[in-house]
Formats: sequence, C-alpha cells, structure tokens
Amino acid sequence: MTQTLLDQALVEEATKKSGLIWVRGTGVAERALWHVWLDGAAHVVGGGPGEQPLDGLADGGTAQVTVRSKDKGGRLVAWTAAISEIPAGGEAWDTAIAELKGKRLNAPDGEAMPARWARECRLLRLTPTGPLGAAPEGSLATPPVATPATTRHPVPAALPSLLFRRKRR
Repeated sequence: MTQTLLDQALVEEATKKSGLIWVRGTGVAERALWHVWLDGAAHVVGGGPGEQPLDGLADGGTAQVTVRSKDKGGRLVAWTAAISEIPAGGEAWDTAIAELKGKRLNAPDGEAMPARWARECRLLRLTPTGPLGAAPEGSLATPPVATPATTRHPVPAALPSLLFRRKRR
C-alpha cells in the first residue's frame, strides 16, 4: 500500500513538472506530447489539423508513458496509462481545455482555439494504472524519415561582403 502511494506521488510530480511526456500507443513509435496534469491524469489534445498527432491512442486502450527530466532529459519514470476520450461540451472537457489552452504555444487562432478543438480534435485522458514500469534500456531513438529536403547549401560568394560591408558616410 505504501509503495503504491509512493509510486502515484512519483508519477504525479514527475509528470506535472515535465513539459513533455513520451507516449507509445498501439502500432506507432513513441512520440513526445505536450500535456497538462489534472485530477490524477495527464490530458492531451490533438489529432486535428496543425495539432499534435494522436495516432495509435484509442479510447479504451492503453499506452506506455515515459516521463523525462525537464532539465537533463534523463528518464525519470515509466508507467502504463489507460486511455479514455473526453467528449466535447461536458464539464470535464471545459476544465481540461481551460488548462490546456494556457499551455498551447503559437496557436494560430488564439481565443477561437477551444471551439476549433471541439470541432476538429480529440481530448484524451491518460490515467496511470498498475505498478511503475521499468524504464526502457537503450536510446530508443528512431531514425529520421527519409526525405529529399536538405538544409545544407554552400554559402553564396557575395554573402560575406554583404554582411561585413562598412557603411560609408
């Protein structure tokens, strides 16, 4: 009983303080999701255009959640989550969305964001279940997706003279 309470406290404190949680759903790679901790569970919103993807996270399913340290990036705790979808328009929806709205950075629509989330997105509650899981071994890094895009180009010959030219009076 005491160990269960300590585990719950560890999950809650680590998840509250972390800006991101790493979530692995069914059939998809682990991904970082921004969230808010509310009423004993992590809440995430997404799945719509321009929002974080929630593929592999289905109502009634489970997910593996890894919480990392905000400053050092090391794994703090891993836990299993029961997933439940919160329908739009209810009291639970309004409470969670009010908290999430403050955490959303660079929203394109500002005050209209909650209405857009209600139309286009899903709100999921990730509730910790069972004992803590062992933190996975290894880096778990996924190789980047192959793409023809590149960011390395030669510096144009005229650039240094344009940047370091002295202004004449």
